[in-house]
Amino acid sequence: MPKVLLVIGDATEVLDTMYPYFRLPEDGFDVVVAAPEKRLYHMVLHEQPPGWDITQETAGYHLPSDIAFRDVKPDEYAGLFLSGGRAPEYLRYDESLLDITRHFVEANKPVASVCHGIEILAAADCIRGRTLTTVAKCALDATQVGAKYVDQAVVTDGNIVSARVWHDNTPFLKEFIRLLKEST
Repeated sequence: MPKVLLVIGDATEVLDTMYPYFRLPEDGFDVVVAAPEKRLYHMVLHEQPPGWDITQETAGYHLPSDIAFRDVKPDEYAGLFLSGGRAPEYLRYDESLLDITRHFVEANKPVASVCHGIEILAAADCIRGRTLTTVAKCALDATQVGAKYVDQAVVTDGNIVSARVWHDNTPFLKEFIRLLKEST
């Protein structure tokens, strides 16, 4: 089966991560979980409670990674999935991950980014001149590096498909799977 690299770290959002983790194998793609180290990671749930202006974060499930970023051989993978949550805020400083991200974008392989995942693409300088979406509070991360932000459920620009938040998972994964199937 073609492999898809699923990027996580501590504080990765549960639904941003677990939906593709289970959905991609249903269409014949093997999911390989990559993180800073090969260990167990702690995910979080993000929800904006009624009356709140910001997102509340609570503890979620745990997920082990299969491989550390430094050990990834990007040529072995058909696609890259960048989950959201707070993890990307920290992961975007990992040079191995930035190299991996650049490989996928430059090789024109499908790349999916949801919510804060855009912070990794921005840090890798991979979205300049692209149109995409993300959670509204990350729009600045995109526009400051020369991308165009639009507020819609799913945006595909070349090999990058982006979504705002986990509420967009169904159309988002349909589009990412379409790109994967076309490229494999």
